[in-house]
Amino acid sequence: MGFTRKLIRLLYQPYKLLVFIPLSLLATCFFVAMGVVVVFLFNDRVAHRTTGVWWSRFIACITPIRVKVTGRENIVKGRSYVVIANHQSHYDILVLYGWLGINIKWVIKSELRKVPVFGYAGEIGGNIYIDRSSPEALRITLNAARSKIVDGTSIIILPEGTRTLTGELGEFKNGAFVIARELNLPVLPVTITGTRRILPPGGWNVFPGTAIMTIHPAIETAGYGEDQLDRLKERSRGVILAELIARGQGKRES
Repeated sequence: MGFTRKLIRLLYQPYKLLVFIPLSLLATCFFVAMGVVVVFLFNDRVAHRTTGVWWSRFIACITPIRVKVTGRENIVKGRSYVVIANHQSHYDILVLYGWLGINIKWVIKSELRKVPVFGYAGEIGGNIYIDRSSPEALRITLNAARSKIVDGTSIIILPEGTRTLTGELGEFKNGAFVIARELNLPVLPVTITGTRRILPPGGWNVFPGTAIMTIHPAIETAGYGEDQLDRLKERSRGVILAELIARGQGKRES
């Protein structure tokens, strides 16, 4: 790290502690509460387009970060997708919420339903809590997803399952691809770069920067049988990995 960047990072610390962190916490509480009200007055689609997007963009503004989006033409208006993305930072969620530009429902681990406030807000917002404890539980999740993914509403899953600590793209879990195949929905791969430098995993070491979101062409799932799940998964992962490599944030695998 050069001297100038070290100096800027040092000067940023008082702002982070005295302004950014308090404002982020207050804004999150405010927009969650507003989202609950909007859901009751209107519906969860309106809440996403308003409070969800406003929250994301407000946090991005006070950080501050810039977000660049490429490939938006790969989204067909009114079509539903299973959106997948790599996961390097909590800021990935801000970028997806604020700039993807489609109505989305998150597929969330069922354990998070028990988290105060977050669990309740996620549920009334129409998000899908996935229980992977048994095949029957997964079928219940699929039925819940089927009833919500209509009229251009998509679901979004981060198939690595958690943020990568090394920066390298992790292995993908099967859940997103099972849902896509069972519901006959295309997979929409999205690559996010730059967020790891803004907020690395672990702590509040946030710093201004630029995030780039690349929306890739959708992958149709109709041609993938039950025995070809791994092929669908590896093709989807390969698209995201290739973009990471092109942007100098990944390496080729043997």
